Amino acid sequence: MKKVIIIGGGLGGLSAAIRLQSRGVQVTILEKEAALGGKLQRHQEAGYSFDLGPSTITMKSYFEEVFASCHRRMEDYVTFYPISPLTKNVFSDGHTVEFTPNIEQMESQIAAFSPEDAKQYRPFLQESKMLFEQAEDQFLNRLLLTWKDKANVKLVKALLSVKPFTTVQRLLRKYFRHPHTLAMFGRYATYIGSSPYEAPAIFNMMAYLEGEKGIYGIKGGTYRLVEAFETLAKELGVQIHLNEQVNKIHVKDRRITGVETAHQMYEADQVIAGADALTVYRHLIDEKDRPSFLNQKLATIEPSLSGFVLLLGVPKVYEQLSHHNVFFPENYEQEFKDIFQQKQLPQDPALYICYSGHSEPALSGGPGRSNLFVLANAPYVTKEQDWDMLKETYQQHMKTKLKEKGLFDIDQVTEYEAVQTPLDLQQKTGAFHGAIYGMSSNSFKQAFFRINNQSKDIEGLWFVGGTSHPGGGTPMVTKSGQLVAEAIIKQLT
Repeated sequence: MKKVIIIGGGLGGLSAAIRLQSRGVQVTILEKEAALGGKLQRHQEAGYSFDLGPSTITMKSYFEEVFASCHRRMEDYVTFYPISPLTKNVFSDGHTVEFTPNIEQMESQIAAFSPEDAKQYRPFLQESKMLFEQAEDQFLNRLLLTWKDKANVKLVKALLSVKPFTTVQRLLRKYFRHPHTLAMFGRYATYIGSSPYEAPAIFNMMAYLEGEKGIYGIKGGTYRLVEAFETLAKELGVQIHLNEQVNKIHVKDRRITGVETAHQMYEADQVIAGADALTVYRHLIDEKDRPSFLNQKLATIEPSLSGFVLLLGVPKVYEQLSHHNVFFPENYEQEFKDIFQQKQLPQDPALYICYSGHSEPALSGGPGRSNLFVLANAPYVTKEQDWDMLKETYQQHMKTKLKEKGLFDIDQVTEYEAVQTPLDLQQKTGAFHGAIYGMSSNSFKQAFFRINNQSKDIEGLWFVGGTSHPGGGTPMVTKSGQLVAEAIIKQLT
């Protein structure tokens, strides 16, 4: 039986493991932490349950494919439920827009502050739909392993049609003028760790995608998806080793031979790195074995943004909060100047609050309680930052901002509090410079041609996850695992 080692038990690694094992390949997952999930983790304390990592779940069909690939039904393992409103957007002047698939309701809400922008919502949505359809057809459902793949006529045509050299913000300005409209749709660029003022216009597809495909919650919290994948993987016979950190990938004559941990050497026909590809190249592979990714080149790659997270357990309910909430600053553009140009924490950040207890009170420990996951976008980790100092000061700064947004007594009533900085994310998950999405998509090349899923330098080495194709976000990471597994199966059979 052919053997495949998977480094890292995130959604990409689990997705690949499930498909490979179901096709007769013996898979072993080596996970350095005590639990699977990668950046998606669960934190429980004082009766509150928080999901660390992704919380906005869309494209449910991508997860269903994992179960269907081995003749299982997803609903037998995990329960998804639709969230409404999709997101509640709150602006500094008091205006709110609750995202909904209902076009008339969206137009009415936008018209409250900009009748002109409201008239342009449908035309914008049509362009957003076109962007998504081109992306799904030519980018999301196939690997781009060779230059022949990338030079495919249909792909080139699709690439040109999605305005690759126009930014998210420039395309938005084709339709909209009001700062509120530009901010709430521009924010989609942060879904892939980038700036709406630099990322390519294709990411405007998210407006159609969320409206058409919906946003979902997962009963028991988002981490239940990891547990469902783990259950299925074990049923199929995948071997999972926790607390097993890979220290080195062994290469001989440009061919993978196996991986080494503190405990033993694992031989393998193929190795899939589900960990951050940039970290894998930098720390697990000798430089002489990766001429396409020398240290000098790695130093030129711009990481994506990171995040500064507060977890707040509060024995009360804030009626103004929905499940997903975004509080926008008066000057949204300044946030991205702070993060990407100044490499500093934004002084007036947009605050995202996930209150999953709104949909499922048990996650807050019962009615009348709130489990608030509060995220501010943050710069990636550099040597100049002192996160011990920044942690304390920015923690208080974010709570001050929450009070300004209407959570007036948050300091007095909070009974549980925890913080996660970009440095914490780097140390816990191996994220490259603490970046959530690996490299940013603030350029044409980094957006459309991410790290190849198949190593150019080392035969038998593959990559899945947010740093490789097709990109970041739970559906894309899951899809990468499925695509790579299928490619390996073709090679082995």
